[in-house]
Amino acid sequence: MNKEFKNLRLDQYRKVFGISKNFQIVSASEGDGCSELIDIILNFLPIGPMLFEEDTICDQPLDNLLADLVREQVLINTREEVPHSVAVKIEKIKEIKRDKGKKFTAILATIIVERTSQKGILIGKKGSMLKTIGQTARSNMKKLINGPVHLELFVKVVPNWRKKESKLMELGYELDY
Repeated sequence: MNKEFKNLRLDQYRKVFGISKNFQIVSASEGDGCSELIDIILNFLPIGPMLFEEDTICDQPLDNLLADLVREQVLINTREEVPHSVAVKIEKIKEIKRDKGKKFTAILATIIVERTSQKGILIGKKGSMLKTIGQTARSNMKKLINGPVHLELFVKVVPNWRKKESKLMELGYELDY
C-alpha cells in the first residue's frame, strides 16, 4: 500500500472517529497501538447488562472444553494420518484431595475413531502417540483449570459413529434437520 493511500485512509478514520490528534497506527501482529484502539472503541459501545458472571470465560461446559483440548492434540499430532472422524468424550471429571491437602483434577477421556487402523495410529508405537497427545492436552488443561491435572486417555473404535444419530447426540453434537 503506498504512502499517499495510507495517509488518505488515516484522515478518513480521524474524521469517522472524531479524532483530531495524531494517533498511532495499529498493528495487531506487533501489538502496537492495540490498547489505544480498544480505549477508543469502548467509548462507542453502549453499557448494558452483564449476560454472564464476571469470572465466566466461555459459554460452553467444562467437559466440552476439555474434550476440544484432547481433540485438538489428536489433529495436530496425527496431521493427515487420522481424518477428522475423531471425537472425544469426557467420561469423568473428579477433583481429588491428596493426603497433604493438595488437590488435583482427574479426567478420564475416550477418543473415538471409526476404524481399527486409526486406533493404531493414535496409540502409536509402544503408546508413544497417545503419550504425546496426553502430555500436551494435559498441559493445556492445567492452564484452563488452573491446577494440576491427571489425564487418562483411552481409544475406542465405533464404526461409522458419525452416521449414528444416537452416538452424535451422546457426544454432544446438535443435529439440525
